[in-house]
Amino acid sequence: MMHPALALAAPARQSAILIVDDAPDSVGLLQDMMRQQGYQTFVASTGKRALDIAQRVQPDLILLDVRLPDLDGLEICRRLKRAPDTAHIPVIFITECGETDDVVAGFDTGAADYIAKPVRMAEVCARVRAQLRLRSSSDSQKQQAERLQLVVDGMDEGLMLVDASGCIAFANPASEGFLAQPRNLLVGRPLYDLLEPPAAHDYAAFFANPSNEHAAARCRGTREVLLRQPDGALRAIDMGLSPMAGDETLFVILLHDITHHKQSETALQHAALVDPLTRIANRRHFDAFLEKEWQRAIRNGQPLSLIVIDVDHFKGYNDSLGHAAGDTCLQAIAEALQSHAMRPTDLAARYGGEEFVVLLADTSAANAASLGETIRAHIERLAMPNPRAECASVVTASVGVACIVPTLFDDLRSLFISADRAMYEAKARGRNQVVMLQAGTTLETVRGGRAP
Repeated sequence: MMHPALALAAPARQSAILIVDDAPDSVGLLQDMMRQQGYQTFVASTGKRALDIAQRVQPDLILLDVRLPDLDGLEICRRLKRAPDTAHIPVIFITECGETDDVVAGFDTGAADYIAKPVRMAEVCARVRAQLRLRSSSDSQKQQAERLQLVVDGMDEGLMLVDASGCIAFANPASEGFLAQPRNLLVGRPLYDLLEPPAAHDYAAFFANPSNEHAAARCRGTREVLLRQPDGALRAIDMGLSPMAGDETLFVILLHDITHHKQSETALQHAALVDPLTRIANRRHFDAFLEKEWQRAIRNGQPLSLIVIDVDHFKGYNDSLGHAAGDTCLQAIAEALQSHAMRPTDLAARYGGEEFVVLLADTSAANAASLGETIRAHIERLAMPNPRAECASVVTASVGVACIVPTLFDDLRSLFISADRAMYEAKARGRNQVVMLQAGTTLETVRGGRAP
């Protein structure tokens, strides 16, 4: 039975709808409809832009026109359904193509529904609600199972389930690394066959008679053992054994590499963790740091905040002043960010191109939003002229902020997706401002806006 603390549902967030249409009147009508229903909206007028937004923002539903200037809607739907990150997003075609063959073609590509133009507000809203309900009801249990699987598969520790006879019934991917053999060869093997004496004898005695107090005292809990590798080599690890609650007699085995921390420290020293241009952390460093702080936040029950910063009109800056000036601009912004990531648990990184991130452990949403505004203002005060900018005469940035207190059932990607959504909204509202995803449900402008 699931522990009540793990069964608590996360607060519902505002559903996001991506509208893909190149007709301004149609876009405006659909956007008004969706916003009146309380949905967050994103808009794309080309297939390429639609695929990019769908990949990064992960909307809950896509309203897709068939006729677009670059890719037609059928091809867009095919690509969405082929990509693992977007295959689950329901697509509703909204188009003037109402022939039976067109409708069939739409469903064949994976569309969930089909609405003919001119649209009727009540019908569109009802169909959108129906698809969102279907997705929510059909995905909730699947998502919980997938998240549990992700937790188990993503563990650094080896995890195995052993039956009452001492034979391995399940092994996670990390176990393969510890035992240097594939999981399908591990399942069914007695655990004690993989150990060197005296541990092998102790565990064999325990599974032969679990009620034997002396055998249980030697085997339950965690102890250092030697694992026998297929090539005959021995590997020292800490192995923990504990009974699993339930009707079936199962034991949980945890394998922990006692040299892991030393090896990780050495690997980090030799890895390329710094962006060569800006001299702050690169994406690889950030991803590893985020994973570590995510797990720490789960253990401690503390908030984890993320700030995403995207330089406004940077392509125009490069085009007008040259790439050398662009590099200098990025270096100045990186230095500004680094000056605000002061604690050991803070990390400023260049995530790619003109996009930067700042991760803040043990930081509330309000404090993260305040720091986001400080960063935005600092970049504006650098007063680097940008001849091509529309929102200001100097280089500015749009800033998205999100915060979460993660649990085992949360997806690590959700924090980045939320901050990304907020950053996109900052751009949609005029750039050079900070938008925070408040409590996972609404987007709130913190401060900033068009500079004089």
